[in-house]
Amino acid sequence: MKLTVLQENLIKGLTIADRISIKSSTLPILNNILLTGEKNFLKISATNLEIGINWWTLSKVENEGGIVVPTKILTNFISFLPGKKLTLETKDNNLFLESENYKSQIKGFTAEEFPIIPKISDERLISIDNTSFCQSLNQIVDIPITSSARPEISGVFLQFKKGLVTMTATDSFRLGERKLFLESSPKEETALSSKEDSFILPQKAAKEIINIFGEKQGQIKVYLSPNQVMFECSLVETPHPQIQLLSRLIEGDYPNYQEIIPKKFETQIILGKNEFLNQIKIASLFSGRISEVKFKVDPKNQKLQIFSQNPELGEYQSLLSGKIKGEPFEASFNHRFLVDGLLNIKSSEVIFELNKKTGGEIGPGVLKPVGDETYIYVVMPMGAS
Repeated sequence: MKLTVLQENLIKGLTIADRISIKSSTLPILNNILLTGEKNFLKISATNLEIGINWWTLSKVENEGGIVVPTKILTNFISFLPGKKLTLETKDNNLFLESENYKSQIKGFTAEEFPIIPKISDERLISIDNTSFCQSLNQIVDIPITSSARPEISGVFLQFKKGLVTMTATDSFRLGERKLFLESSPKEETALSSKEDSFILPQKAAKEIINIFGEKQGQIKVYLSPNQVMFECSLVETPHPQIQLLSRLIEGDYPNYQEIIPKKFETQIILGKNEFLNQIKIASLFSGRISEVKFKVDPKNQKLQIFSQNPELGEYQSLLSGKIKGEPFEASFNHRFLVDGLLNIKSSEVIFELNKKTGGEIGPGVLKPVGDETYIYVVMPMGAS
């Protein structure tokens, strides 16, 4: 392999690959990346066996080929170089780098030693506005928790239907759902007709999608398969792919979460989001070890009382005015869960709904933006069974 590439372009690809490449003592090959010169492109590949990355940039390729080299040493070396052209050449499993007054030789391995990153066909392909997709995913990505007993709640559940993507996440104490409406091409509508139009994406992969694709403009392509999914965006200069991220999927059936979302409310409060958020944060200072904040709703006087108490520190109480309808209500919630939900609401006002289950037990609370039905956040009350 011999090619010439701009240093600033190369460091972008290495930075992305470094996010996926891992330090492994049992599989040391995973500490490396694969560099490939093909046609008019330099391709960088990295994998941790759960997530794989392919990244391309335009380059002048004199000889095609590939080599596997340690991620850290290459990334660190390239980052110190001035923003000039770099020549990369391989000889006898060594990578030679040259840029004006800089020369380096890095020992590597044959390309055949690198794990194969699977390919997914474009038979089931969906295109989505990248900015909208990443912003929507970001609203719920922090909710899942790693669970060996219930691995299905360790990721984000994505459902693809004609004209709609629904993203859901839960940790069994709270649940977030975000709907994203889209326009589908005839090919995509055909792709969305099978039973495999939903999958559970691991949380780490979801976070990497946001970090890697979040600033990209245009469309993100989603390639569906039974056991894996691939996300792709193209180069600006050409329709050739720039980044591909492949991820294994979490096996199992996602909980029937629709049963958890209340279909009605006993009490509804509409409040200014920032003031409500600020008062919960203040109350959290006195909430004690179990993070409990109590709410008492007074519809007659249109007031919401917020109360917290810590035997070692003292107590806090405040009153908020809002638009309240329904019955008087008292309930306690984990302040951290409420804050997380409110931070992902973009509207200036928020709807806070409270309800009781059959038998009088306090049911889940619901947070929603005013004027936006695409996002809902459900949180279980303290002491709920």
